[in-house]
Amino acid sequence: MTKTRDGAATTEQAAPDFECDPETKRRIVNRLKRARGQLDAVIDAAERGASCKETITQLSAVTHALNRAGFVIIASAMRNCVDAEQASPAGDDGGAGVAPDGAVAPAMTVDELEKIFLSLV
Repeated sequence: MTKTRDGAATTEQAAPDFECDPETKRRIVNRLKRARGQLDAVIDAAERGASCKETITQLSAVTHALNRAGFVIIASAMRNCVDAEQASPAGDDGGAGVAPDGAVAPAMTVDELEKIFLSLV
């Protein structure tokens, strides 16, 4: 059970933990670190009054790096959903995925993945 900003309780289920292979995780973390460095460059450009072109170029690089990381995360989640579906007979787990620790977590629906994906575009 979670609480909304006004303190009301909700029964919203938490999304399953994000699991991916070590290489994918490395790629995601590298992209996010690159974005952090580029964001530092945007802040620096704004603080020192750099040209609009320089600031926008750095901001574009941050956006691109974050989008790429988001796409990799979504692609990994989609792959995990497909793998979980193929690993269990239809209807066996009610659409839930099994985490590496054996816990059953509700799988993201295609609509949820699509909504997240489109928010990045």
